[in-house]
Amino acid sequence: MPKAAIIGCGDVSVVHFEALDGMDDADLVAVCDTDPGRRAAAQAAHGVPAFEDYRDMLATAAPDVVHITTPHHEHAAMAIECLRRGVHVVLEKPLAHTLAEGERLLAAAAASTARIGVCFQNRYNAPVQATRRLLDSGDLGRVLGASATVMWHRDADYYLSRPWRGSWGGGGGGLMMNQAIHTVDLLQWLLGDVVELSGSASARALAGTIEVEDTAEFAAVHNSGARSVFYATLANTLNAPVTVDISTEKATLSLRGDLTVTYDDGRSDVVRERAAGSGGRSYWGVSHALLIADFYESLAQPGPFWIDAAEAAKSLRIVKELYRQSYPGSEAKVS
Repeated sequence: MPKAAIIGCGDVSVVHFEALDGMDDADLVAVCDTDPGRRAAAQAAHGVPAFEDYRDMLATAAPDVVHITTPHHEHAAMAIECLRRGVHVVLEKPLAHTLAEGERLLAAAAASTARIGVCFQNRYNAPVQATRRLLDSGDLGRVLGASATVMWHRDADYYLSRPWRGSWGGGGGGLMMNQAIHTVDLLQWLLGDVVELSGSASARALAGTIEVEDTAEFAAVHNSGARSVFYATLANTLNAPVTVDISTEKATLSLRGDLTVTYDDGRSDVVRERAAGSGGRSYWGVSHALLIADFYESLAQPGPFWIDAAEAAKSLRIVKELYRQSYPGSEAKVS
């Protein structure tokens, strides 16, 4: 049975703990966090040794799989160290906070016998899976284009409570790296790799609090020939449902939690999302546990995990190209 450990016992770690608690083929053996309060709470809740330094944890607890749920700027270095030691990695998005760190992690993953999976869990959502199957079947004809929106709300306290979120050095960006990257990933996964992009990003509501963006938009061309348009903001008054609308020659597919397929002949089908069964936040979706269980099952199979470093790098490159156009020099900034 694989021995598992979690580095980073903050907000999103709850869904990783839940996933491991629900699995019969994984054994949590250690937790790690630099914050004494979070570290003590995780140790008390899960009854396993707790470490301040992740390298000490790797050496002492000797886990087979490490879940990295830390701030973005720590992702690459921690994942690289695990892979160097032959330890498998489940990594929260994004792949890294800079392109350079992302490339270093890509190289480490290619050189390691261990594997890495990146948490773009929304690909496991039942309506998203159904959308991919329909598009792949060819029954709907050629994909013409798509639009997507992320209309959410974050206030100053959200950033003041975790200052890394609002900085280039800590988060590698704002809205696009921390919230909207999931929807960017879905667009490129469903329509194909982005080969052209033009857009902008700026702070519309939180300019006095953060140095990164809270609003962004772009238009993209995919290698399939389809076009997509994208708009996201944290200046909305509430967290509205994420939308992805895809037009094809024979139907329109609308993702708003559930999937509604409206055919040109007037028929329509609906694919419902599973009910959330997690203590995590609703906007994280319902599929972390599915991705994590799939990753563990893949350890007995040949080849990389299907959402690996190379796959996760696609959305990172899209976001960083948007930043290159909007914030020249942002990659060189540090906190």
